Amino acid sequence: MRLDYLILTGLGILFFLPFLGNVHLFDWDEINFAECAREMLATGDWLQPQIDFEPFWEKPPLFFWMQALSMKLFGVNEFAARFPNVLAGITTLLVVYKIGASLHGRVFGWIWAMGWVASLLPHLYFRSGIIDPWFNLFTFLGLYGFIEFRWRFFTHRPDMSFWAKYRFLALGGGVLGLAVLTKGPTAYLIALLVIVLYWARYKFRGKGYFFHFALLSAHALLAALLWFGVETLKNGTWFVNEFIQYQVRLFTTPDSGHGGFFGYHFVVLLIGCFPFSVLALPNLWGMHDSEDELLESDTLTSCKRSDFGTWMQLLFWVVLILFSIVKTKILHYSSLAYFPLTYLGALTLWRAIRWDVYPRIVSYSLIPVGLLLGGVVAAIPLAGMNIDSIKPLFSKDPFALGNLEASVTWSFTDMLPGLVLIAATLVAGIMWLRKNGWQAGQLLLAGGAVFTSFTLILLVPNIEGYSQRAAIEFYESRCGEKCFVKPVGFKSYAHLFYTCKQDPGADKRADDYDILAFGTQDRNVYFVAKVERLGELPNLPGCHEIGRRNGFVFFEKHAAPPLPASHD
Repeated sequence: MRLDYLILTGLGILFFLPFLGNVHLFDWDEINFAECAREMLATGDWLQPQIDFEPFWEKPPLFFWMQALSMKLFGVNEFAARFPNVLAGITTLLVVYKIGASLHGRVFGWIWAMGWVASLLPHLYFRSGIIDPWFNLFTFLGLYGFIEFRWRFFTHRPDMSFWAKYRFLALGGGVLGLAVLTKGPTAYLIALLVIVLYWARYKFRGKGYFFHFALLSAHALLAALLWFGVETLKNGTWFVNEFIQYQVRLFTTPDSGHGGFFGYHFVVLLIGCFPFSVLALPNLWGMHDSEDELLESDTLTSCKRSDFGTWMQLLFWVVLILFSIVKTKILHYSSLAYFPLTYLGALTLWRAIRWDVYPRIVSYSLIPVGLLLGGVVAAIPLAGMNIDSIKPLFSKDPFALGNLEASVTWSFTDMLPGLVLIAATLVAGIMWLRKNGWQAGQLLLAGGAVFTSFTLILLVPNIEGYSQRAAIEFYESRCGEKCFVKPVGFKSYAHLFYTCKQDPGADKRADDYDILAFGTQDRNVYFVAKVERLGELPNLPGCHEIGRRNGFVFFEKHAAPPLPASHD
């Protein structure tokens, strides 16, 4: 098994590390978090996160600490901002392999681990600079610590030490606290709901259950106080109060236009986690152990398998329902569901390989969903090569039309990822219908891995070329210049990171549009707007357009000439 860990580590490096920094960070979240880390380095304040050198209370600092350390090693750039999640990806592969192999054997461990490589969104996030990969890993490990402890609890002997008895509970609580320090109390809320629902399933019976949960909570609180407590002692309660109010607001109102329909996350998970989302469908409720499976297992192992399946079902539904209820709908909010979804999908594939169990819902769903996803991805380059034919679809959106003017080179080669997925899904679907689970599994894992890797390498840079590259290259051109840069009419963090903005100290002119627009400045001011939202910029005194590109318009207001020296 040691060789398996080495091979998995190598695969993690192979799939997650190459071309990590060849695309600009994406506005908002990637740039937002990277800017927090950059400002930590610029100010030396590692305790209180900042954005634009003002307190940023939306997230705790643990992930920003990781990014800041990475930037110390690799410089302030895209690679450094994303590198911590490469480590999260490798760690996740090792963790799920370890748990899967202990429950079902090495083959299952490999299937579960490769499910993360072969599915689009789980793979994508390990190549990103967002918080969620570490948050999800910490939350899952915290919950698993409680599960493992409960499995071992009934084998405790009176002569065992406290650490021998309670180490999984203590470690699980501590890691759950790290999840809170990574993104906030949502980690504890999810663990609480899952644990209470499991307890309710057994009519709130279970020796020591409440006490054990209280111990888990206490250790989570102790870990969370490593920052919340120190921050409160040093700076008072204001920052933490703002943080809590923001978390409540995020759950109850759509944030920054990120609304959506109730089933949004179901669609995201079904398409974004293909093929394991489809494979998981028969296991999302109830447990369906085959007779052969039960006969081959000793009683304790069989109980653990069934019990862990129940835990994963509860985790999946808690995440899906919770973030369907939450008003803010963002793609990665449901990403914690990747753990139960890939496990339950691996379970279907493993049962097919080992016991010839082929659920009908997989037979009906595998090919249609795979063709849909592969077809869309294959169609994107085709649309890019015929960009003039799709412009009429955006005739009422000047900014989108401007985006489509970007100089982006597409070729038929860029269609290969989608075509690979289509071919792999079709052949795997046929193999599945013929009840050849081993070949179907190999095709799905290999095809999914190739599809995901080359989609991210070939398509994402071109998509970024349409969406934001023009603005970011303008910001980069201003890096090092003593000037003010201000986006007008849209929210962005890109100008902060890519102009390498320095701490203005008491000088807050750069944050105030009215001062920059109507006041007299000692340095050049650059305004960036979208073509359909120019507002009063074209008519501002002393302000003139210096260019427009791909839907963005750039204005310059020259610095006022210095006053003549006095001869008094």
